[in-house]
Order: sequence, then C-alpha cells, then structure tokens
Amino acid sequence: MKHLFILILCVEFLTSQVSAHCVGKFVNPITDICWKCIFPITIAGQKVASGSEDTPNPRTALCFCKDPPRVGLPVSFWEPARLIDVTRTPYCMVNLGGVKMGPARGVQGRGTVGHASKGHMQHSFYQVHWYVYPLIYWLELLVDFVCLEKASFDVAYMTELDPLWNDDETNFIINPEAALFGNPIAQAACAADCAMASIGFSSDLLFWCAGCQGSMYPFTGTTSGHSGGVQASLLLAQRFMAKLHREGLLWGYMGVNGLCGKYPMPIIRKSQYKTQMTYPSAQTSTCHPLGRSDLLWSFGRNTPIKGEDFGYLIWRKRTCCLL
Repeated sequence: MKHLFILILCVEFLTSQVSAHCVGKFVNPITDICWKCIFPITIAGQKVASGSEDTPNPRTALCFCKDPPRVGLPVSFWEPARLIDVTRTPYCMVNLGGVKMGPARGVQGRGTVGHASKGHMQHSFYQVHWYVYPLIYWLELLVDFVCLEKASFDVAYMTELDPLWNDDETNFIINPEAALFGNPIAQAACAADCAMASIGFSSDLLFWCAGCQGSMYPFTGTTSGHSGGVQASLLLAQRFMAKLHREGLLWGYMGVNGLCGKYPMPIIRKSQYKTQMTYPSAQTSTCHPLGRSDLLWSFGRNTPIKGEDFGYLIWRKRTCCLL
C-alpha cells in the first residue's frame, strides 16, 4: 500500500501545475473501479462466481505446465490490467489528473475535431497514452497469486513519440493487409460485427472491424468517421491495442494457450478485452466488450472543455494454471 500513497502524493503535487488546456482526473483505485467486472470466475471448468459476458474457458479439471513443472487447476477471470488516455492535447496525462508531461509546442499531430473538405463527415485526431496498471497485484488484494502480473505502475507508451501514429501512409508498413479491407464488402461485414458486440463479444474473425465504432484500420490516431468523442476514443483505444499486438508488445492470455503463460498474438482477439470509462465520468457499474455501441451509456460524457478528452481502464481476460 505504501506505493499507492507515494503515487497519490506525487500526483497531488503535479496537479497543482496543470495547464488550462490539459484536463483529467486521478483514478481512485477504490471508488473509480468496477470491481464486479472481475467476474465471472471459473475454476476447473466450473463457474464459482457469476458476472457479465464471458469467453469460453478450459473445462478440464487439471492443467499441466512444463516451465516451471507444475500441476494445477485451470482458473479464469477478468483483471484490470492497463489504463489508456485518448486526448487532443499532446503529453496530457488524463488518468493522472491532467498532468502535462512535456511541451505541446512543436508536436506534430495535435488533436483536432473538424469537417472534411468535402461533405459533412467529421474527422478527428487524438494522441494515446498507455499505462501498466496491474491493480489487483498493486493493491496486494491477492498476495502470492501466481496468476497475477507482478509489475509496477508505469507509463509504457506515448504516441507523441511514435512517428507512425500521425502518418497513415508510413503506418502501412506494419499493417499492409489494410489494403484488403478498404472496400464496401469488407466494411459491410462490420455491421454484423456491431450486431454481435451488442449482444456479446464482437467477432475475432472480423479482425478488421472495430464493432460499432468503425474500422480497425489504419493503426493511427486519425478517424474519418467521427460521430462523437466517446465513439472516436473507443475506436482509437481498439486501434492502439491492435497496433501493440502487431508490434509484439501485447500478448495473448486467454484460453487453453494461456494456462502456462502469455503467448504471441500478432492479430488482436477483441474478446480478450473489455473497457471501463474512468474520465470524464467514472463508470463503476459495468464494463463493455470491445466494439459495443456507446449510445445507451455515453449521454452526458462528452461535454465542452472538461469532457472532450477520455480515460479508460482496460480489463483483460486471464486464464491460468493455479497451483
């Protein structure tokens, strides 16, 4: 717990120097978290605690791992693992209370929302920040639980430092398959992906779709179909995670393959994640699978000045062989 108090003190000091153009709120690890989102929990193929939507779990009574050698019980649950900012102001750390971590001047790709030169379709551009946030381990809620990620709070990625994030053409290097899905037939499939996300999880097979938010490509901060701040921020959160998977910075943790540890997942499985808004208004009652429409819950969460940047907590499905 001492790490928690140190972080709170540091944030309180830094927030006294917040710029007028940088808004945010420090995430309270107790009151701003949807703790029931950790459910359902499954042990040895049997559900021991009910919850919201869940992915298929191993149904075997025992699991075996080679490194290190062990026999255990398969356990599946959802863990709060990462925080993400989606902001128009470069270096503005939304989930850290609106702290500026660097100068905004001279940064290419400052966030905007506007209209295209032709037609009335809105477009936008946002920067994204990615935090390591293993909350359960950090708060020492489950001590010596082998399934938990043992890491410290950290700012792991800032798109201001990534030359690919604001250049759609250069970004083509890491997602050349985007050329295959820029057609009406492929995009029409995203309507089915949206329908699936509305009643459960979006389809992992339709990896080029971001459910009701739009297209997963390109892996940049530009949205050509901006219908609202919540929609655009959810879309960019998905794109950013897909980009990290492609770069080998995010791995797989779910299913039988995840029992003995993480494994490579170069194409994101959207069903591995859920999102929970932390800013501008913490949504502590529920979390949403990737791609689900925000129409039923986003009202009042996109307001001028203090409600145009967004923060989310990323919940990750975890399957583990518990000793």
